Amino acid sequence: MNTFGDPTIWLPFAFAILMGVSILIYVILDGFDLGVGLLFPFADAGEKDKMIASIGPFWDANETWLVLAVGILLVAFPAAHGQILTALYLPVAVMLIGLIMRGVAFEFRAKAPLDHKTRWDWTFFAGSLMTSLSQGFMLGMYVMGLTWTLPHVGFALLTAVFLTVGYSFIGATWILHKTEGYLQMKSVDWAKGGIWGLVLGIAAISLATPYVSDRIFDKWFSFPEALWLAPLPVFSTVLIVWLWRMLQAMPYPDDRLSWAPFAAATALWTSAFGGMAYSFYPYVVPEKLTIYESASAPESLFIILIGTVFVLPTIMGYTVLSYFIFRGKASDLRYD
Repeated sequence: MNTFGDPTIWLPFAFAILMGVSILIYVILDGFDLGVGLLFPFADAGEKDKMIASIGPFWDANETWLVLAVGILLVAFPAAHGQILTALYLPVAVMLIGLIMRGVAFEFRAKAPLDHKTRWDWTFFAGSLMTSLSQGFMLGMYVMGLTWTLPHVGFALLTAVFLTVGYSFIGATWILHKTEGYLQMKSVDWAKGGIWGLVLGIAAISLATPYVSDRIFDKWFSFPEALWLAPLPVFSTVLIVWLWRMLQAMPYPDDRLSWAPFAAATALWTSAFGGMAYSFYPYVVPEKLTIYESASAPESLFIILIGTVFVLPTIMGYTVLSYFIFRGKASDLRYD
């Protein structure tokens, strides 16, 4: 029987891929936005302006990917959306408040009187911190099956800290690429510290994931299923070593390869996300609901897919265009 031609199979699978890719792009792109905000307390006033300028043209478009991912979850997997949002209502509320604070502070700090600018800088930092901690907490709770027990909450708090430090790391690699001079040198030091948060976070989730269920354990340690996963830890280890060696040698003469740490960090995030996707598939709610059980009717999914064919290229085109136009080093952020 050809299951690929069955719309009850390929449509949920296609939307699961779209949602996964949207989440991954959001984590990478808005991750460096959040990371820049998390590094604010370690920068002086002039450096903060340059850091804001490095994300100014992009941050709105970056958040679009979160809206797209949540939208796909809602319309394509409504049963899963209900269970996930019910279990994570509190951290989602904290995340939304953080996103609002960050957006308001981003705009107001550029227009407020100088004596008010510091409070908006701290608001921007607080919003970034609330958003990153809440996302890390949700990640930990998701890995633990969305059940609120004391050990699970403890693990979620741990991943909240690690993801926050991981965001600061990718934010530092972005600043390294977009700036020069003393701020660039500081970003190298920030990246050297932040990389260990990302490594420890990946290690913690990797150690916990196979023990969430016997099914995932078998995927990791049974032959031949384990062969599909085996390249990822090797690839991740190579990336970490390469990243560390690059950071030790930065900055290169003539600012050569300033983009490379950010590219390697992106690959490392992608590798970690791929391992999670492989482990939890086909479940969208861990060990409770598969993508096929929670999917909308095939007729509804097909109509949504037609809309996605137009919406997704528009979002991707706008994102690529903005990064192309504002490539190179960050210039002064001006509103006049």
